[in-house]
Amino acid sequence: MNLLFIGDIFASPGRRIIAESLSDIISSERIDLVIANAENAAGGFGITPLIAEELFTMGIDVLTSGNHVWDKREIQDYLDRQPRLLRPANYPGNLPGSGLHVGRARNGVEVAVMNLQGRTHMVPIDCPFRKADEMLAGLDPSVKVRFVDFHAEITSEKVAFGWYLDGRVSAVVGTHTHVPTADTRILTNGTAYQTDAGLTGSYDSIIGVDKDIVLRRFLTGIPVRMEPARGKVELHSVIIEVDEASGRAISVRRYELERAH
Repeated sequence: MNLLFIGDIFASPGRRIIAESLSDIISSERIDLVIANAENAAGGFGITPLIAEELFTMGIDVLTSGNHVWDKREIQDYLDRQPRLLRPANYPGNLPGSGLHVGRARNGVEVAVMNLQGRTHMVPIDCPFRKADEMLAGLDPSVKVRFVDFHAEITSEKVAFGWYLDGRVSAVVGTHTHVPTADTRILTNGTAYQTDAGLTGSYDSIIGVDKDIVLRRFLTGIPVRMEPARGKVELHSVIIEVDEASGRAISVRRYELERAH
């Protein structure tokens, strides 16, 4: 079976290229399940219930997130109502939402999608390594296909997390830094891995934000209001082929698409 994971959808440019392209990608690449990180889908900061539902209607099956999932107050009640929108599982357990979704793909196979967040240079939440152990121990062993979005800042923590879960999940793909990495591979024990899936949005930018605004902040040190960039838009994603019986990755490759806007 084929899993498509779309890197951080950033603001309206990212949502627009999803609306224009996703149906064709699902058809041409024979995708059985679509997962996307959407924590920046609302103007580059957070996600709203309306935008989440809009992304589901476009063909995304499960939405993952990260530290920005909390940016819009109205999302908190929605997290408990919509199990297909995940927040990192290693936030305190009394918060709304979940970091795990188990559902059936288009081909009928059960797939577990897990969302965890790193701690280096980020908020000091619970240990993602131990939380992953806990989640896997509680997962029905019959669910062989397991995907992990690891939302983290530094490459070393992401690489360590990939090796830690190697052979226990089908794929670990990183998000958060918005820059696609070229280390796409299958680890020794069958787990597909990429340090960061990249951004789905404007690349005429600084990680999705208008470059002039960010440059002004670096040059002056004065806080500025971040605004999404416009111009050329790219969709960055990873396609993983998984053996349904074992859960091991058969192949993994980057999939990229460009649109002029």
